[in-house]
Formats: sequence, C-alpha cells, structure tokens
Amino acid sequence: MMTEQLFLNSESATNRLVLLHGWGADANDLLPVGKLLTEGLGDRFEIVSLSAPQPHPSGSGRQWYPLYPHEWEQVPNAVLALEKRLHNLCFKHIPLKKTLLLGFSQGGAMALELAIKNQFQGIFALSSYPHPEWKPLKGMPPIFLCHGNIDEVVPNDASQKTFDILLNNGIKSELYFFDGGHEITNDLINYCRGKIKEQFLS
Repeated sequence: MMTEQLFLNSESATNRLVLLHGWGADANDLLPVGKLLTEGLGDRFEIVSLSAPQPHPSGSGRQWYPLYPHEWEQVPNAVLALEKRLHNLCFKHIPLKKTLLLGFSQGGAMALELAIKNQFQGIFALSSYPHPEWKPLKGMPPIFLCHGNIDEVVPNDASQKTFDILLNNGIKSELYFFDGGHEITNDLINYCRGKIKEQFLS
C-alpha cells in the first residue's frame, strides 16, 4: 500500500522539507533525518516523508522503479506520478518555492528529475546519481550534491558527474564529499543544516 507520512513541527510553519527515501527503504527511513535537519530552526518547517509506490523485490521496503536490473524506461512515469503526488499534497499555505526536496540514493535521483520542471526552493541529493539522458534546464533551483568518499553502493563519481552536468548548464550547485559510505552521517546532517540556515532562512 502506498503511504504518505507527515510530521508537523508547527501549524505556523512557513517552510516544508519533503523527503524521498532510497531503494529498499520507506517513508519512515528519513523522518529522523528530517527532524535532525530542522532541529534548532524553531517552528519554521513541516516535514513530509513519502514512500515509493512499488514494493521492493526483497519483500521489504519500497522502490521508485526497479533496479538490478535497471529498468530506466520506467523512470518517466515514476517521475510523473511523484510529481502529481507532490502537487496533490494541497498544503496551500506553503508553496513549492518554500519547499526543500531531499532525496537519498534512488530518491536523490528522483529529486534531480523533479528539479527540472518544478520551482522548489532547493534540492539536496545525497549519495545519488543522474539517470541516463538526464538534462537539466536553466532556471532550476540550487542543487546541493553530497556523497561519501568510500561509498561502495553508488560510487561518488556519480555525484561528480551530476555536478559537471550542472556546471556545464550554468545551474547553481555545490558538491560536498564527506568521510563515510552509503549513509547519512552526523557530519552530513550538520553540513545540510548549515546550508538550510545560510541559504534558505535568511
């Protein structure tokens, strides 16, 4: 069953953080990360964590589209379906331009796709990769790429490739490598929280 989970910090929230989990996880996976990222930011954020629609082949967790083998042909429909879900959330008091999108691994790849046509406030793509034929457009929101330097699941040259594509297209972006593997470390959380404070809450 496809579920959405919502954690409201405050009814007076002015900003939103949407979380997209990685392959084999679910909406519960990133909620603790979302809480840590917005810790100390007052009541500015509400957090929305979404579960992918497809069951993971292991029988546990979810996937945005099949991997191993990669079924890239499913990506366009998966992106369209996720785009519709985001627009159907109907939080009228917080527009997309006040929404940060954070995705991990496969969720990060989905976030990069959504950034092309949607005016989010910013995108955080953690331990992610660009889909084949991914082509960013001018006018996209700022993108923050973060990757562990010993990631054995998604090599960090995937984020380097994304960064190079963004630079070549004149898109504002930053690339941050941290000491770690395919994970979200305290150092990474501190980096992302710092960027949220510096870039989006001034």
